[in-house]
Amino acid sequence: MKNLLYLSILFFGVGCSAQKNQSETSGNNNPVFPGWYADPEGIIFDDTYWIFPTYSAPYEKQVFFDAFSSPDLVNWTKHEKVLDTSAIKWANRAVWAPSIIKKDDRYFLFFGANDIQSNEEKGGIGVAVASTPEGPYKDHIGKPLIDKFHNGAQPIDQFVFKDVDGEHYLIYGGWRHCNIAKLNDDFTGFVPFENGEIFKEVTPDNYVEGPFMFVKDGKYYFMWSEGGWTGPDYSVAYAIADSPMGPFKRIGKILQQDPKIATGAGHHSVIKVPNEEKYYIVYHRRPLGETDRNSRVTSIEEMHFDENGLIKPVTITHEGVEAYPLKK
Repeated sequence: MKNLLYLSILFFGVGCSAQKNQSETSGNNNPVFPGWYADPEGIIFDDTYWIFPTYSAPYEKQVFFDAFSSPDLVNWTKHEKVLDTSAIKWANRAVWAPSIIKKDDRYFLFFGANDIQSNEEKGGIGVAVASTPEGPYKDHIGKPLIDKFHNGAQPIDQFVFKDVDGEHYLIYGGWRHCNIAKLNDDFTGFVPFENGEIFKEVTPDNYVEGPFMFVKDGKYYFMWSEGGWTGPDYSVAYAIADSPMGPFKRIGKILQQDPKIATGAGHHSVIKVPNEEKYYIVYHRRPLGETDRNSRVTSIEEMHFDENGLIKPVTITHEGVEAYPLKK
């Protein structure tokens, strides 16, 4: 009975706003906080690390987002329900894969909702806005930003990318298709590319979902998830190009399961420490022995590059990362 109580507290919490990770009880840092959470977007605002994940549950219960903040990647504070469907009148289920960015002293949270399967259904990709990272967020435009299938891409798994010139793009797509679109200045719509196209397909080989992009040494690293999200083969691969438009030729996998540690390692993001060549990959995985598709936890590992700028394969661990405060 004591063991059952311990596991309940570890994975589901007790409603407290401040939560420590697993390290205080077991000596390990993965998962980084209690509970079933997936599709984590990691980002830095000021001197604080943030993670905005999907609340991993049946779609009808997946109606809100929690957020987590940390000064050092080890000690995390939970911010409950920073956004829920009561603030998004057109969304009623399956809200997932949040992506956040700060612009003009406001925080914009992009999300998918309703898991639409056709152009006739209500839902797609929305955007909410708040004055602080922890919200509360409100609907920015009162309707989906994208509610149709363009180039075969299901409107899910959105990532907002700020280019080095200050332009913002939305990279998104499920059903093995990925699009990029240029956001307008107030994030209420899109600006057509020079050829008049709004949604440009940039799908690399083996792409399934979960796109992410960052720039390093003038090169654009485009990353995505492969395999089935409910299975053990879920993984992360990448490509490199000279432009956010590609073309992106797949290089290979850099994150995948380890049957001794966890399965289904995928749908990630990357955190770069400002003014340092220090990178972390934030991802979800399924603990060994868990068979429910929603039993996913958020973990972090350090990510390294070789002398040619290629990403070295990431070893998933129970230990995770050591504390690395941003405020020195």
